[in-house]
Amino acid sequence: MAGRQAAGAAPTAAGDPVIERAFTLMSGFDPAHRVLSLSDLARRSGMPVSTALRLARQLVAQGALERRGRSYVIGLRLWELASLAPRTQGLREAAMPVMGDLSVATGQHVLLAVREGSEAVLVERLSGRSAMTVLYRIGGRLPLHSTGVGLVLLAHAEREFQEELLARPLMHEPEHRPVDHTALRRRLADTRRDGLVIVHRNVPEPLVAVAAPIRGESDDVVAAVSVVIPAGDMDAKRVGPAVRAGARAISRALGAPSALRPPKSPEPGD
Repeated sequence: MAGRQAAGAAPTAAGDPVIERAFTLMSGFDPAHRVLSLSDLARRSGMPVSTALRLARQLVAQGALERRGRSYVIGLRLWELASLAPRTQGLREAAMPVMGDLSVATGQHVLLAVREGSEAVLVERLSGRSAMTVLYRIGGRLPLHSTGVGLVLLAHAEREFQEELLARPLMHEPEHRPVDHTALRRRLADTRRDGLVIVHRNVPEPLVAVAAPIRGESDDVVAAVSVVIPAGDMDAKRVGPAVRAGARAISRALGAPSALRPPKSPEPGD
């Protein structure tokens, strides 16, 4: 939700519901703006200063915001409530042991993400001490069309949603390079067939992401797990079976019927 109003949305009407205005105010925060003054809150949310002050006081009283000198930061109460979200609670508990094993084995980043609307949301990340620099943070949003976890989630999304997204002009960011929609469709089909995707990126430094789907008790894909490694550091095709096996282990812990059956024979070249 961070920073959405600040991106040029219309000012909030005085008659909007209090909850909507409160979320609009808190949406002024984003990774680049973690500490905001009252005037910044008002400007980024499009509210009068008096309205922003009244809401900020109420949110501080509830623990959703905290005072830091003359400025405001997001409060711990929001983190406490967010940690109870059923979409992530059981998932994280099932995934953490497997993610820990993958992190130790690679010494790099292991990501866990779910789809929220047209983006992937990173709900957990484990990182080795010598892990490379990445742009991903817990709670951050990732594009579906150009990240490992994103491609997995997009490949298994509803067909109508896929067609709607593929009808848009898409860009690889921060490279600012147009997406080849034909190549993207082919990659999504390959991801569904292989149960794995390997993505090469050059920002912030050359990297390879290897991602696989996690299934829930209805056997639908509910999340994706990936390992992010420096390009050339290790063979992604050798990491692939470990990521696929890890995703299957998490799916089994979540009660996915397909994960309870013996795995298929590996594809040639795995």
